[in-house]
Amino acid sequence: MELYRWLPQEGVKIVLVLFLSFLVGLEREEHKAEGDQYVFGGVRTFPLIGLIGYAMALLAGGQLLPVTLGFAVIAGFLLLAYWHKLEGSTPAGVASEMSGLATYLVGALIYHEQYWIATTLSIAGVFLLELKTALESLTKRIPGEEILTFAKFLLLTAVILPVLPNQDFGPFQINPFKTWLVVVAVSTVSYGSYVIGRWTKGGGIVLAAVLGGAYSSTVTTLVLARRATREHQPNLFSGATLIASGMMYFRLVVLLGLFNGRLLAALGPSFCVLAVVAIGTGWLWSRRRDPDAHKVRREYDAKNPLDLRAALTFAALFLAMLVATHWAVANLGKAGVYSLAALMGVVDVDPFILGMTQSGASLSVAAAAILIASASNNVVKGVYAFVLSDRKTGIRSLGLLVGLAALGLVPLLWR
Repeated sequence: MELYRWLPQEGVKIVLVLFLSFLVGLEREEHKAEGDQYVFGGVRTFPLIGLIGYAMALLAGGQLLPVTLGFAVIAGFLLLAYWHKLEGSTPAGVASEMSGLATYLVGALIYHEQYWIATTLSIAGVFLLELKTALESLTKRIPGEEILTFAKFLLLTAVILPVLPNQDFGPFQINPFKTWLVVVAVSTVSYGSYVIGRWTKGGGIVLAAVLGGAYSSTVTTLVLARRATREHQPNLFSGATLIASGMMYFRLVVLLGLFNGRLLAALGPSFCVLAVVAIGTGWLWSRRRDPDAHKVRREYDAKNPLDLRAALTFAALFLAMLVATHWAVANLGKAGVYSLAALMGVVDVDPFILGMTQSGASLSVAAAAILIASASNNVVKGVYAFVLSDRKTGIRSLGLLVGLAALGLVPLLWR
């Protein structure tokens, strides 16, 4: 601290420039020592580049043109160095030259007292240079379609969402920002489950049910039912089907928490209990020995949940459900809302349930409608399992899911 006070302010800046640029140069010097290939720069060159950047910013007096010309001159020297590297027989990278340009900018940033940015750029550069092998091996492990999937996720969240107007339109108070926020929330939950599923391909049926239930319990039920006809392990597959529906309640807790705190307070405890009971019972049921018990390899992997067409379809369904619930609340009363909730169980319940969070219905009516819709969906999934799977698995799955649906209606007794 005393040294800091003794040095002039510009001296402190020069010391910081030297330290950060020397750090980059040290990493390059180490890389140079590892092989016989020509590598630009080291512990002397990079500090000099940083000092040039600092001096140009100082002499420019706040003007951008001199700093830009200095940047161009440094880039010219680096281009000559890269041209010399290309004359060799081995493949040539451009990381050292780009590091030189970044070091020049670090010197200029420190003159303008952008210490945090300059330090972050330097440290990030050292990490990127030092982790070359790890990063290149990572690109070999990640398929191209997964990078595209992540790009779609960023498109939904960071590109489209911020530009939508956050205000209500029309008699049904349609808010474009909130509508797309619903799409983003559902996509985020689905994408998280999808990513975990891709990284845990070795898991069994129970893990597939857990991840698939967080993604879509209806789709998971259909997949498990079709596979049960080949595997003939009714206890395992009916228990896994119950687990997937239990995960649905955890997903609903997350979505309610994002869009309606009052509904979360009203339904969160009940949904958590239902989820724990369903998952616990399903796991115990799946542990019961089947007559033809054998190790089952997981086949189910969720499809990409971030297809833009699917996102637009979900947004359209959400808007339709929002309009329908607003109309039902205004014209049909509680009986109409409850009937609509029961009908919505035949399809994906997320649009209806999220529509109820913004429908303007009273807390008791909205909570009851959500309970009815989720219970109806469990019954419908039981029917799907009964129709599509073998007889034993279908009967047990239907019984377990009807039992879960009945248990899911118990909170109505206190409303």
